[in-house]
Amino acid sequence: MPERKIYLLSPKKYSPETIAVAFAKTSRSPQSFQEIADELNDEASAEFHEKWVVGYGHASVAEHAVLHIAIENVSRMAIESIESNRLASYTEKSTRYQKWDTNAFVIPPELDAHPLREIYEQTVRMLFETYTASLAPARAIIKERYPRKEGESEALWDRRIRSKYVDSCRFLLPAASLANVGVTANARVLESAIRKMLTHPLAEVREIGRKVKLVAQGETPTLVKYAEAVPYIQAFTQYAIRNTQGARGKGQEDFTQLIDFDVDAENKILAAALYRFGEMSYQDAFAHIQQLLPEKRTELAEKLLGGMDKYDIPLRELEYSHYTFDLIMDQGAYFEFKRHRMMSQTPQALTANLGYAVPKLISEAGFEDRYIAAMDAAAAAYQQLAAFNPDVAGYLVPNGFNRRVLATFNLREAYHFVQLRAARNAHFSIRRVAREIYGAIEKHHPLLAQYMRLPEGETWQDHFASF
Repeated sequence: MPERKIYLLSPKKYSPETIAVAFAKTSRSPQSFQEIADELNDEASAEFHEKWVVGYGHASVAEHAVLHIAIENVSRMAIESIESNRLASYTEKSTRYQKWDTNAFVIPPELDAHPLREIYEQTVRMLFETYTASLAPARAIIKERYPRKEGESEALWDRRIRSKYVDSCRFLLPAASLANVGVTANARVLESAIRKMLTHPLAEVREIGRKVKLVAQGETPTLVKYAEAVPYIQAFTQYAIRNTQGARGKGQEDFTQLIDFDVDAENKILAAALYRFGEMSYQDAFAHIQQLLPEKRTELAEKLLGGMDKYDIPLRELEYSHYTFDLIMDQGAYFEFKRHRMMSQTPQALTANLGYAVPKLISEAGFEDRYIAAMDAAAAAYQQLAAFNPDVAGYLVPNGFNRRVLATFNLREAYHFVQLRAARNAHFSIRRVAREIYGAIEKHHPLLAQYMRLPEGETWQDHFASF
């Protein structure tokens, strides 16, 4: 028996394009990966990709070429587009653990030499000044609630309590705020991401797309060189805008609406679990579950989910279910919600049309009047810019404003989202979303939802004066 080998094709030795070819050639070559790679050079790798990936459409080969791209000083509006790709990894500058510099914002190219630029810049500066002014009074309240421990330095104390007050002050930060994001993606995903950025209505995002393409071509010159704007998306976007202008509807009373789900999901999941470990057909497994007495179904559910500890992931059979929610959440919560990219998510554009939340800490700090004045001024400026360009106007919208997102996911993803985002260390805005999603699922599927681990004594309501 040949010796088993497990080793790294190091990116320190081989380019991403060469590594991709080495893996691709193993399907037809008896040589080892190392031997294949050692025979390649960048020119030969490019020729291979030009023929097989571009010419014949074997795009999965490009998944073996992985790039790590650092993107700095781009708006959080742009980051939303950058992070909209499901199969990539992102780490961004946090508004929860860092304080923002008052000059850290973008002025969109669309406003160059435009009369609305002054209103835009004044509004953004006003929001940053209000944000900065809110930090000290909010921090003073938190310092009283979480006093300094014996032997704790001032710096350590501030790091321990920082998110507890910054969490509320960050509601004032606009989408124009600059941030950094690290991206890890394979060349196939990156090509799709570049296409989307080059098709985006905002000039900043299109410019980022061009620069990402240029940087990526330095490592994978062939695999992303054909990434261009997508005309059909641009055409449909314009068509949809023309046909929905002014159509806001009657709104919704509840921020969390479960609009579609499979009533048989629990039986389907239990049947799939039996199917996995048995030899019966799925039809027979489903019929068996249907005829079980309630106590036997309860026992089966407990065996399936009751034994998990905090690090265990539910079996994939929980994916034989679906829930579709129409959600309203503040922009700060959405920036955490969007990280759950295995969901299907359809966010509406960021606007100032759905109102905003008022954190209770802001009120307790005696800052509510100034906070409301700033948010109302931002909303008024948004309306002025929206008449010119609603996409550009979105830069002015602070984190505290609400937005809509349609989301579909299965019970397995619900377990991940709810348990992570309902945790005590999660931001109170996203805790509300997680708790309400859990409540809606538990109402219809209590047998399987009951094993989600949620902390007792939830207090997210105590963090809002209004929302």
